[in-house]
Amino acid sequence: MVRGKTEMKRIENATSRQVTFSKRRNGLLKKAFELSVLCDAEVALVVFSPRGRLYEFASAASLEKSIDRYKAYTKDNANNKTVQQDIQQIKADTVSLAKKLEALEDSKRKILGENLGGCSAEELHSLEVKIEKSLRTIRGKKTQVLEQQIAKLKEKEKTLLKENEDLREKGNLEAPLAVPALMNGAALLQLRDAAEPVKSDDDVETELYIGLPGRDRCSNRPSG
Repeated sequence: MVRGKTEMKRIENATSRQVTFSKRRNGLLKKAFELSVLCDAEVALVVFSPRGRLYEFASAASLEKSIDRYKAYTKDNANNKTVQQDIQQIKADTVSLAKKLEALEDSKRKILGENLGGCSAEELHSLEVKIEKSLRTIRGKKTQVLEQQIAKLKEKEKTLLKENEDLREKGNLEAPLAVPALMNGAALLQLRDAAEPVKSDDDVETELYIGLPGRDRCSNRPSG
């Protein structure tokens, strides 16, 4: 009697489902054992029934040992895979950056007027437009900087003029205090000169004495 092909879908009848589970579970455990013995393979099998009951098989000393080996293997593979992906990404980024750098160097040379032999009329026109746009931007920035410098100089000029005006006002306030003092000193000098008697030429006596010291002096001043 030939068995029909089993349809791969959930068995709706609970009894049939339980019977099928028991049969196939035992066959699976048997196949796992045969695989480990015949092929000297480390086999670990874990099965949970619909009711949550655990069935397990391990060809190693324990199931935990096989699970630990599995975790270590998957971790190493994951790390290696990540490293390989990072290396491939770095290589791709390096190639992309090299192409961009080459394009920038070529554009720089063209802006400087070099290597223009292979350029078409459209490329030359586009290059001319770019250069003119750059010049307008540079001139605008230069004008802005000069205006800022002029504004700063004007502010500095105003500050200096204000300081100069303050110094002038301060000098004008101190000047009236010094002038009366000078005038009082001059008045004192005038008063002193007026108080002292002035000798005339007639009051000055001039006498000439002839003779040796110790003798009576003879005066040549006319008498009377």
